[in-house]
Amino acid sequence: MNAVTETVAAEPVSGVELSVPLAKLKKSPRNARKVPHGEAAIEALAASIQHKGLIQNLVVEPETKEDGTPTGYYLVTAGEGRRLAMLLRAKRKQIKKSEPVRCWLDTANDPSEISLDENVTRTPMHPADQFERFRELADGKGWGAEEIGARFGVSASVVKQRLRLGAVSPKLLQVYREDGLTLDQLMAFAITEDHARQEQVFEGLHHNREPWIIRRDMTAANVPATDRRAVFVGADAYVEAGGSIIRDLFSEDRGGFFEDAGLLDTLTTEKLREVAEQVQAEGWKWAEAHIDYPHAHGMRRFYPQSVPLSDEDEARLEALSTEHDELAEGYSSYDDMPEDVATKLEAVSDEIDAISEKRHAYDANVVAYGGAFVVLHYDGSVRVERGFVRLEDEALADPQPEPEAKGDAPEPQAGEDEQPEDGDEDVREIEEEDEEPGKPISDSLTRDLSAYRTLALRVALADQPDTALVALTHTLTAQLFYSYAEAGCLEVRPTVTPLGSHADGIEDTPLAARSSEQHEAWAERMPRDIAGLWDFIVGLDEAKRLALLAHCAARTVNALRLPWDRKPRTLQTADRLASALALDVAKDWTPTVDSYLGRVTKAHIVEAVTEGVSEDAARRIADMKKPDMAQAAEQLLAGTGWLPAVLRTPTPEAEQPATIEVDDTEAVEQPSETEDGEAFYAVAAE
Repeated sequence: MNAVTETVAAEPVSGVELSVPLAKLKKSPRNARKVPHGEAAIEALAASIQHKGLIQNLVVEPETKEDGTPTGYYLVTAGEGRRLAMLLRAKRKQIKKSEPVRCWLDTANDPSEISLDENVTRTPMHPADQFERFRELADGKGWGAEEIGARFGVSASVVKQRLRLGAVSPKLLQVYREDGLTLDQLMAFAITEDHARQEQVFEGLHHNREPWIIRRDMTAANVPATDRRAVFVGADAYVEAGGSIIRDLFSEDRGGFFEDAGLLDTLTTEKLREVAEQVQAEGWKWAEAHIDYPHAHGMRRFYPQSVPLSDEDEARLEALSTEHDELAEGYSSYDDMPEDVATKLEAVSDEIDAISEKRHAYDANVVAYGGAFVVLHYDGSVRVERGFVRLEDEALADPQPEPEAKGDAPEPQAGEDEQPEDGDEDVREIEEEDEEPGKPISDSLTRDLSAYRTLALRVALADQPDTALVALTHTLTAQLFYSYAEAGCLEVRPTVTPLGSHADGIEDTPLAARSSEQHEAWAERMPRDIAGLWDFIVGLDEAKRLALLAHCAARTVNALRLPWDRKPRTLQTADRLASALALDVAKDWTPTVDSYLGRVTKAHIVEAVTEGVSEDAARRIADMKKPDMAQAAEQLLAGTGWLPAVLRTPTPEAEQPATIEVDDTEAVEQPSETEDGEAFYAVAAE
């Protein structure tokens, strides 16, 4: 160790190196830096000094009294940050305050100028060079993020970010050095270490180089961790099978991106097949596993029928219901109960549910010849749809009773040896001229008579609205719940337009699940044989019959706005229907990054926040980058009930008679209907 030298001469020699005890060093009042060093900077300097020693001397001058006598202390002209770092190390007991510090004595230059010079006349290392050097330390010396962070006084997470940036394609790093890319853009490319992919995306960029666009293109073939397949399989199982997960170290990645979509699909299908095997073990002839529900399966579906409980189950259910009420008495929720009571009550509830499920069961033939689809639900859970029967098995699953003989058997004909009685010759001649006995009437006559009956039915049905309601409900129900399109005599054909091809994932949303539950609830109540459907509908009270009709009508609603299918009157009617229903889409839809905010421009986001929150809130996010703005807007709009214009229900307005402007002097009203059903036009001249 060098000897500690303290200069005490009145005129010390300038330009020499000194070793000064740390405790003898003070901050110079003429230091050019007025804004103090940040804590992170001092931490970094302390770590550097600890691992590599003091790389650069401190520049000092002796402190003197008013009469010029040295005090024995030295003022740090340049290197105040290093002095503070040494003091931090002393505070942590890593060194003593008597630790000698290598200094350079300078009394020839102005201390203020020296301090300014040190901070001004220097060129900081380009960030790309720093990223690469960090990468070399990791690759060449085998240091991990923790070790590198400790040696440079930065957190391990920061080191990981710099290592990831250092792993970007050298070609793109050079573009970054030449100011062809911003740091935000470079970070977007660093989401993966695939140099070929990075360069491919870079070459495909045009004028719009927003970081979110780069991230989108970089992960176009990957699956986000929030995807239902990723949730269902799980990150651990995916990685164990050899898959890799891309993580964005520079933004919220929500669990990263599963890089191998093919492997994820395979694991998802295999896991669904395991569930399908369990379902088939219930006795079904087959069970198929699909990631998406196979809407084009073309099979007839049977639903469970109501069955009475056994006397034992009825008695047990009554006892459990009594026990449930006694346990729950005095408590408003499970959270208010003692743990043992809550556990017991939950077990009782589960047993009640298990017995209640016995009230509905599939016919044995349907189970023996039918099957089930095991599919992935919108939230990553398993969805099992039972009761489907293939066309070739329908007769076995639903054997129809033998048709009853119609009409009386023909009377035996008279034998050849029998002679007609007197007076029968004329009758016999007429019979010989007529057609064969038992032959039906002609087709033309049948059409005439049936046309007359059809007309009579129309007139009679128009006079009996209650029966018309039954007939319409029967016709719609027969086509929506059974496979017999010809079961009704009303020529009303419901069309149910699938929405999955217009909005990805919509058929796996909670709202779609509610629609399916309503349909299945009705299906379970209906007779298995369509021959009993009419009596079933007649037997419903008026409220339930209307509810069934409403359900059938609801299945046919189509308010799609398609660029190739302009239908303004249809959409106007849809708006009126929404107003009549007081439709509030906000109960089931929320503006999120995925559902809206990430798919519109920044101007649309600002407009949404302005309308849903306030102008001040919109101004606060206006200068953010697109991904950050979308995330912030999602949080701001949560719970506000804001909706984009397409989802809003128009406010009912007083209807005005529609007119067509012809010129400045006349207008033509739209056609209306007279009592005779004939259209007329009224021309009014002003």
